[in-house]
Amino acid sequence: MIEPTGITHHTARLNGIRQHWVSAGSGPPVYLLHGFPETWFAWRKQIPVLAERFTVIAPDLRGYGATDKPASGYDKRTMAGDVIALMDHLGHDKIALVGHDRGARVGTRFAKDHRDRIDRLVVMDNIPTRVVAEAYDIALARLGYWFFTFLAVPDLPEALIAGREETWLTHFYRDWSYDPEMLTPEEIAVYVRAYQQPGAVRGSCMDYRAGGEDTAQDREDADELIDCPVLALWGADFDLVGKAFDVLKVWQQMAHTVRGRAIPQCGHLCQEERPDIVNAELLEFLSGWNNQHNQKGKRP
Repeated sequence: MIEPTGITHHTARLNGIRQHWVSAGSGPPVYLLHGFPETWFAWRKQIPVLAERFTVIAPDLRGYGATDKPASGYDKRTMAGDVIALMDHLGHDKIALVGHDRGARVGTRFAKDHRDRIDRLVVMDNIPTRVVAEAYDIALARLGYWFFTFLAVPDLPEALIAGREETWLTHFYRDWSYDPEMLTPEEIAVYVRAYQQPGAVRGSCMDYRAGGEDTAQDREDADELIDCPVLALWGADFDLVGKAFDVLKVWQQMAHTVRGRAIPQCGHLCQEERPDIVNAELLEFLSGWNNQHNQKGKRP
């Protein structure tokens, strides 16, 4: 399966950029925010399942995929504003939000900045930005967080990666997966094409270069816990999250109500590597999401 059936592609100029998203299904809205090094395509194994019960919206984040890649606006407060603009465009007052990796960082900021617009939050294989910043040292960098520093260097990553996108991306897909052959060559090719677009490597780098601003935003309201229920999922076999942190304890310090599960034989790309477990967990967590008052009559 390269692209799931039943989806439609959309674009609109929102919050100052041209955003791209895919939609499927009907019912209460569930937004899926991808991480690095991916695009909306990361959710291809979830969209058909969730679309049987929900309206599924899976955007390309700012700087990624077919969404614009501007020179600024990669702090997570602005990126959460991109989601708000998309919600307003589609007529969604409140959503359930599922975020993986960078998408979970956007989702965390969204849950704090827009408390009345979110019903529940899923964070997948992610340690909050402030927690990573406070723990970051030489040992953590050697463990595998080196790319946080590398991608934050101005201009150099773009120059070194240009023309080598497949080598660069394939390293992460193999190194971050329990099964290094988890993605097929055809699936990797979809991502490679996305990251070969003009400005695409710079966009992902700018996402990481916003780390200082993201940390500052997170420290401002560090004592303010997330109000909505949170489900944390993570790969039990990923060195940089499940093996480096007590993930459940970390998220219990971020929100009032948290449930968590480590997924066995799974690396960083949980939704791609173990869709059986991820889909079951999502359906259970989202089962109570029944948004009867949020529709304004506009369809995605």
